[in-house]
Amino acid sequence: MSSVLFATMRLLENAGLHFFIERTRPDTIRLSVTLVGERVEIDIFEDDHLEFSRFRGDESIEGGYEELSLLLQSIQDPRE
Repeated sequence: MSSVLFATMRLLENAGLHFFIERTRPDTIRLSVTLVGERVEIDIFEDDHLEFSRFRGDESIEGGYEELSLLLQSIQDPRE
C-alpha cells in the first residue's frame, strides 16, 4: 500500500520544490511549501486524506523593529 505522505513528498521533490515537514496537530503531518507569491500548507491526516490551504500575497516588504513590534501587538489575544 502506498503512503499519501510519501507520494506527496515525491510529487514536491519531482517538481523541484523544497518543503518543511511539521507536526502541528496530533493526527496530521504538514508539508509547508513556499512558492513565489504563495505559500501552501498541505495537511496529510492519519487516515491518509489530504487537505491544503493556499496563502497568496504580493511579497511586499515592510521593515523595521518598530513596525514588527506594532504588528505583533495588534494581533495579540485581546484576553491577555
